[in-house]
Amino acid sequence: MPGQSLQRLLGKGFSIAACVGLVIGLGILRTPGEIATTVNDPVPYMALWIGCGVFVIVSLLVVAELIAMTPRSGGIYALVAHAYGPYPGFLIGWTDWVASCAAMALKAVVLLEYVVLLEPDLAPYQKAIAVIVTTCFAFLQLRGVRVGANIQQFASTVMGLIMIGLAGALFLAYFKHGGAVAVPDVAAPAGSPGIAAFGIVIASVVFTYDGWYAASYFSEEVKSGGRGVAIGSLQAALIVFVLYVLLNLALVLSVPLAALVGHDLALAGALDLTYGVGAGTIVIFAAIFILLSHQNLQHMVASRILFSLSSDGLGTQKATSVNDKGTPAGATILTWALTSVLIVLGQFELLLSLVTLFFMAMYVGLVIGVFKLRRQEPDAERPFRAWGFPLTGVICAVGWTAVALFVAATNLDSTLYGVILAVISVPVYLGLRRLRGVGRT
Repeated sequence: MPGQSLQRLLGKGFSIAACVGLVIGLGILRTPGEIATTVNDPVPYMALWIGCGVFVIVSLLVVAELIAMTPRSGGIYALVAHAYGPYPGFLIGWTDWVASCAAMALKAVVLLEYVVLLEPDLAPYQKAIAVIVTTCFAFLQLRGVRVGANIQQFASTVMGLIMIGLAGALFLAYFKHGGAVAVPDVAAPAGSPGIAAFGIVIASVVFTYDGWYAASYFSEEVKSGGRGVAIGSLQAALIVFVLYVLLNLALVLSVPLAALVGHDLALAGALDLTYGVGAGTIVIFAAIFILLSHQNLQHMVASRILFSLSSDGLGTQKATSVNDKGTPAGATILTWALTSVLIVLGQFELLLSLVTLFFMAMYVGLVIGVFKLRRQEPDAERPFRAWGFPLTGVICAVGWTAVALFVAATNLDSTLYGVILAVISVPVYLGLRRLRGVGRT
């Protein structure tokens, strides 16, 4: 019989797979070309990837304490609600669910755009096929949590091998040519980039590492509990860091960075330059595989957010059902429905723009939440304690605040929309509180 609680069916290996699977995305395939517009010298380029990667790992070493203390599925919602209470949790939880559905819709459409590059005759059917793709992954989720977990562990392993394979191909080209491939008539972009350009570059690299908290969406279901989720997240972050540094090192050794400026898929451009036109097609196949993997994982993530919200009376009762295979079935169906509607309407980019401010605040909030709980719950069990705290906490809080302020200042429309959305959320939350008794103590 269906139940109302999630089951502990996932191993620590899934924690690693979830983080690796959510972090590795199209960003690593295309961001190098965007960065090369501003930074095309190999040394500062590599320093960016190493420095931002270390900053993310240090952030996780701090936030892992909060993750380990919060053995509930729901990810950012559960963490924020634990640290700050029901209303902040409500605001970030609904934002996260809608953003996850919007991201899934966007990735389904982008997936079909890449498929159409390989098979142009499918162009008239892009939206229909995108809905079919996301429907298939929703159906797989309903088959059981172990089905989704096994798919993700396989997919994350393949994604790691793809990164290694691309790096290997570029290293081979470097040794084959005895250095970077000669590219005629390539010059670095003229002019000296300003502070804003460097800020965009730093934000781009940091967000290419985004997803390091992914395992927290499943904390309630991991057999080893909160500490296992925290340790698995750290292991995944280190794996991705090594893969990204290895791949980018191979890139700067094999190709002049200036030659990648303007490439939508910079790694495809690098392979075309080193092995001949057409070699980069393999990157399109890699992008398709990554996007398919994200459909699986983001269905799992989004359904846990809605399930946890609804279990706390901040959503709909229909989303609290769990089938006998451990899947939050009601939340999965509602997630699929919203994602499909967004694909058809094509409004996902607007929604993703709306929630930018909240995600900036989220990163700052998670770090400060560790300080808050150290003060408010000094005797609480901490299966994992933040390393180097409070110094690491101060460094991360300052760093994430700087990134958040920069992104807010350079995306004023998104910031304004976010403020409006936050204001609207207050009466909605109060209405739910009166209706369901949420937040009363």
